[in-house]
Amino acid sequence: MADEPLYPIAVLIDELKNDDIQLRLNSIRRLSTIARALGEERTRRELIPFLSENNDDDDEVLLAMAEELGVFIPYVGGVEHASVLLPPLETLCTVEETCVRDKAVESLCRIGSQMRENDLVEHFIPLVKRLAAGEWFTARVSACGLFHIAYPSAPEPSKAELRSTYSQLCQDDMPMVRRSAASNLGKFAATVEYAHLKADIMSIFDDLTQDDQDSVRLLAVEGCAALGKLLEPQDCVAHILPVIANFSQDKSWRVRYMVANQLYELCEAVGPEPTRTELVPAYVRLLRDNEAEVRIAAAGKVTKFCRILSPDLAIQHILPCVKELSSDSSQHVRSALASVIMGMAPVLGKEATIEQLLPIFLSLLKDEFPDVRLNIISKLDQVNQVIGIDLLSQSLLPAIVELAEDRHWRVRLAIIEYIPLLASQLGVGFFDDKLGALCMQWLQDKVHSIREAAANNLKRLAEEFGPEWAMQHIVPQVLDMISNPHYLYRMTVLRAISLLAPVMGAEITCSRLLPVVIAASKDRVPNIKFNVAKVLESIFPIVDQSVVEKTIRPCLVELSEDPDVDVRFFSNQALQAIDHVMMSS
Repeated sequence: MADEPLYPIAVLIDELKNDDIQLRLNSIRRLSTIARALGEERTRRELIPFLSENNDDDDEVLLAMAEELGVFIPYVGGVEHASVLLPPLETLCTVEETCVRDKAVESLCRIGSQMRENDLVEHFIPLVKRLAAGEWFTARVSACGLFHIAYPSAPEPSKAELRSTYSQLCQDDMPMVRRSAASNLGKFAATVEYAHLKADIMSIFDDLTQDDQDSVRLLAVEGCAALGKLLEPQDCVAHILPVIANFSQDKSWRVRYMVANQLYELCEAVGPEPTRTELVPAYVRLLRDNEAEVRIAAAGKVTKFCRILSPDLAIQHILPCVKELSSDSSQHVRSALASVIMGMAPVLGKEATIEQLLPIFLSLLKDEFPDVRLNIISKLDQVNQVIGIDLLSQSLLPAIVELAEDRHWRVRLAIIEYIPLLASQLGVGFFDDKLGALCMQWLQDKVHSIREAAANNLKRLAEEFGPEWAMQHIVPQVLDMISNPHYLYRMTVLRAISLLAPVMGAEITCSRLLPVVIAASKDRVPNIKFNVAKVLESIFPIVDQSVVEKTIRPCLVELSEDPDVDVRFFSNQALQAIDHVMMSS
């Protein structure tokens, strides 16, 4: 009997060598079970060396192994023995498949961050040096991700060597190695002392920014923001600003796109004054770039950028570009602009918004592309706080009506989502006059998702304007639709009733909504009848117990004897729910 637990372990160990990949994977994923069974010493002596030699040819198995080893410290006897995990991971850092290398680097970083300082010096730093000097480029790519773990614990001579090694990796013949060095530069720089940061790291950074490969330069742009946060403001202005100014005119649109994405973070790093003098011209250039992708990225940051500037500067420099972008030839640029432009209103203030921004809003509201109009409508509340809705309402209405009847159902669905927001901004009077009929119209849409969203919309409107308003403007029209000849529309009415009942309260539910539901239980279509059972199950907690016993239970009992199996199922489910509540109360 004592041998029994060991038998599955023996199977798992055998499976590590099996020809079937699925069995090998299963075994690798349960390495912790094997290690627990073997004990710490045998794991160190037998299992880890076996994994080091086991150069499996399947990437999936190697990926699972790299992941498992990252959390293996407890199974080898704690941090004092963590160094035994380094050899198998070192091997994995050199394989061809990128995701395996990335996972091995991640696991090495996790182990390295827990290792004792003397173990790092003895085992981890030599590992980093070996990888950095690797013959095959994959080892050198992996090495770049490990420097930030190795550097803080290294003695002074080793630190100098690590800095110089990193510098060599940044000038490697292989673009993949330079890319890896560029993307990890920020992490490494964060561990380097300030004196060396200014001297060594900035010279490395300068080399990367002048690389002939645009894929390396665009990763250097990412490094700009990270380095900018590490440097003193005056050093940041001296070293980083000129680079950004050059990058904003780079011959590769991908690099310019990256600058447009990162520019706001850089503004935070350099402070308001240099932003005004140096970065505004760069940003204006990006807003007018000849590549649509760059304009999209720049347009998406327009509100954030304006917040850093004074309103006068924003009006002088940024607004003319915004006007141009509002009539851009690319619909995606206009859409990106529409999603953020409303946020400019609080920055510019009431007067400038009415004079300068309002005409742009109105032109975007008439855009031929529905996404542009939707993006404007979705952010209405930001403008309303500044100028009030009256100035917009006349142009809003045609845009809303057009979107509400758009031939693409997803556009109709999106506008329904915004109706409660519009209702709260426009007020009850405007809503009743102009939008009430639309909300009812959606209940009879051909697309189920629209009808479902319309029913939810009515509930949210009832919450916004209150039960009395709903009783006057929503409930009668909804209940009239129960006589619609098409059963799908009658189902929508039942859905709307189940959503409205909790908002309307017990009295209105009993007097107006419940009779309609009970009458629908006599419908000839089974789908209606089992939906009646669902509605009754959802509204019985709202009403009085006497109503449940007199009206709801008899109706459900009758439905539970229906010839249709689904009707019987849902009515019995509702009866069980009622019984359960009665028993617990």
